[in-house]
Amino acid sequence: MMRETPPTQTSQKHLPFALGVPALLWQVLFFYLPLLIIIVSSFIKVSEKGAVQGITFEHIALFFTPTYLKVIAASLLLAITNALLCLLIAFPLAYFLAFTGRKYKNILLFFLIVPFWTNFLLHVYAWFYVLERDGFLNTFLLKLRIIHEPLALLNSMFAVIIMMVYYYLPFMVLPLYASLDRFDYTLIEASYDLGGSFRSTFQRILLPLSSRGIRAGFFLVFIPSFGEFVIPELMGGDKKMFVGTVVSQYILGEGTGSLGAAYTLVSAIAILICASLLYLLLTKLLRAGRVL
Repeated sequence: MMRETPPTQTSQKHLPFALGVPALLWQVLFFYLPLLIIIVSSFIKVSEKGAVQGITFEHIALFFTPTYLKVIAASLLLAITNALLCLLIAFPLAYFLAFTGRKYKNILLFFLIVPFWTNFLLHVYAWFYVLERDGFLNTFLLKLRIIHEPLALLNSMFAVIIMMVYYYLPFMVLPLYASLDRFDYTLIEASYDLGGSFRSTFQRILLPLSSRGIRAGFFLVFIPSFGEFVIPELMGGDKKMFVGTVVSQYILGEGTGSLGAAYTLVSAIAILICASLLYLLLTKLLRAGRVL
């Protein structure tokens, strides 16, 4: 006779699945279902009265023109630039938090996370007071006599980059810190004891062993930066078009929702291809210790 499994053991066996069901339902309802709606909307032709007339590829073909492809290229360039600048700033900061400033790491991490507790628009308007013509930065530079007249810092790519780096920097620092915090510092000491220079130690030991944190932070910054539209809209003065700006205008426009869905799909394919290539390139460089 087969031995029956006690009910308590059966319930314990299925408990992890039961606990994960709400998260799975949430993911299906608020991620996969909207994604499916976007894909379907990209290929549906709708009349002026709202009636479905069939399947069409006109919406997709419209965005494979030089004008819209340049917008995608500009967004990719902005995202890569932001991710690289965040990496250059975040790595020394994460290194300091993990090794040098261990005594103060809790308070420093607290100050790093505090900006997330305030409204994002407050951050933007705070930077207005810093970068405007009569703002803090121009006043400071004028008093030091570095410049002789105020600079036009707002409504420029400089303001966009500054705000992007400021906002996304914690997304780079935290994965790097989590990776370096588990790092065995005696490996670095052993490298120095064996005659290794700072550069060789950094390239051959520190970079490869912290590659997971670098990749995680890079793509946590790169992917949302690609679709960012609030920062370019407010800090750039709507002078340059990016993917997020185009999608928002079509989605919020009257009768252009299907065009917005189509452009979302085209840009999603573009970032998927670019992210895959960047992942392979970054992995190769990190293994070779030549990322920086």
